[in-house]
Amino acid sequence: MSRSARSVLCTVSLALALASGAAACSSTTATPASSRTKIQVVAAENFWGSIARQLGGKFVQVTSIITNPTADPHTYEPTPGDARTLAAAQLVIENGIGYDPWAPRLLAADRGHPTVLNVGDLVGVAEGGNPHRWYNPTDVHTVVGQIVADYQKLDPAHSSYFAQQASAFTTVALKQYDDTITAIRARYAGTPVGASESIFAMLSPALGLNLVTPSSFLKAISEGTDVSATDKQTIDQQIATHAIKIYVYNSQNVTPDVQSQLNAVKGQHIPYTTITETLTPPTTTYQAWQTKELLGIKAALDRASAGGA
Repeated sequence: MSRSARSVLCTVSLALALASGAAACSSTTATPASSRTKIQVVAAENFWGSIARQLGGKFVQVTSIITNPTADPHTYEPTPGDARTLAAAQLVIENGIGYDPWAPRLLAADRGHPTVLNVGDLVGVAEGGNPHRWYNPTDVHTVVGQIVADYQKLDPAHSSYFAQQASAFTTVALKQYDDTITAIRARYAGTPVGASESIFAMLSPALGLNLVTPSSFLKAISEGTDVSATDKQTIDQQIATHAIKIYVYNSQNVTPDVQSQLNAVKGQHIPYTTITETLTPPTTTYQAWQTKELLGIKAALDRASAGGA
């Protein structure tokens, strides 16, 4: 950790201690969640925050820490304001799997002991695994169920309301998202595709697509580590021979290697489309963001099927 990062973390820890201590001095007993106006929820990233907000409706207040599309959750340095926000939380949602390492450090300094939903722990993926679980439809539904269960535990008086919110979210809000996934899988299952990083490795199996880009390359780009010459040669060959029908890249992480591949894809007239790491724009909902990306993938596949770029 850099000296500046340690300085920020020390300031944050002090802020957490002061905030937690002030809360402890104000009351000797906890106030039942059902008597509060809203459950205070903090999400490390805004994609989980969007889902949490929709599931909680009028009985929750959700604050997301990372909302800027240019921010890197891996290297984010929390502020004293973030510490105060976490200190007031009853439920904290962190991605885990090494994606937001600053979050558990802040929580370790928080004497308030909020309920913590660690997505990696929930879905059984340890650090070192693919952290991009919000691109895995199965995992998203698992997280939805756990958020609702946590809400019901924190505010049992409104348990039926949270159950209704979950039903509406999964059957109505996610309908176009689920339908688009089904449509792509039905028409394009088995289609070989390429991608720029490991985000798409979470989504491609759900779509039935055959992601042929070396997994070591996808992980290296995602984690910002060196890419092997062998992987570069493999991908160059896949593009040159049209072994991939479309190319999917994260427009928030275009490294020189990715830019080189994208240029080659355009030169070969291979259809391409973009995905992003966080909500784009930041004010959109999870399902609108994901559905827009899915429709972009479908459009690229349609162009490839029709023989055009």
